[in-house]
Amino acid sequence: MTQIATVERILDPGHAEISVPRKSACGHDCEECAGCGVTGAAVHARAKNPIGAAPGQKVVVESSTKKMLWIITLAYMVPVALFLAGYLGGVLLSGSIAVQYALAVAGFALGLLIAVGYDRRLRRQGGLSFTIVRLF
Repeated sequence: MTQIATVERILDPGHAEISVPRKSACGHDCEECAGCGVTGAAVHARAKNPIGAAPGQKVVVESSTKKMLWIITLAYMVPVALFLAGYLGGVLLSGSIAVQYALAVAGFALGLLIAVGYDRRLRRQGGLSFTIVRLF
């Protein structure tokens, strides 16, 4: 996966801190939709700098698509899948709507805990790895 970033500062001869604009589904075309109040926030990350990019330069960075898809799956699909599994488990175990809803919510909460736990583990390991591949 490639993205456009700005080099914020040089950390050491082989690494730089980059600023990657956060993308959203709305596209931030605020004039068209009356605005939601969200600004285009940026994510700061550490990136390998094999080309020697300098602070202030726009660069193209690359990250692992496989790892990104795994993160998306954990963040979105696992909570939904566990919600549905909880609901269906409630249907099989009991005819009570309250039990079905309670198991569905418990499954969703478990999915969120798994996603948050993975996020924390990933942050401890250094997060996603970015590599600056060329100047923009």
